[in-house]
Amino acid sequence: MDIKFTIPRLNIIERGAKLMTEVSLRIEDDIKANAEQALKEMGLNMSTAITMFLIKVGRERRIPFEITADDPFYSSENMKRLRRSAAQMEQTGGTIHEIGTVEDDDQGIFR
Repeated sequence: MDIKFTIPRLNIIERGAKLMTEVSLRIEDDIKANAEQALKEMGLNMSTAITMFLIKVGRERRIPFEITADDPFYSSENMKRLRRSAAQMEQTGGTIHEIGTVEDDDQGIFR
């Protein structure tokens, strides 16, 4: 028999010696539907998949998949360019330039 009791904002179900916490989250309908379909094809449900994710995070102390930025600054092409520029600066000693702002633009460069 499950005994359910409520602590403010936290539902706990006692099952034998283990305490179970109820987690609630909001997610867009289409994201949930797509995930449920994919998980169904793998023979899993949402609860099991989230439990697997949380166990892995707890064990490995990391997000168990790669997270990337869509910012073009981090694109492989730009990162290669930045490495080449940094290497060139190190080889030649480079020149340091002050970076101005639009407010400081008395030469019309930013217009």
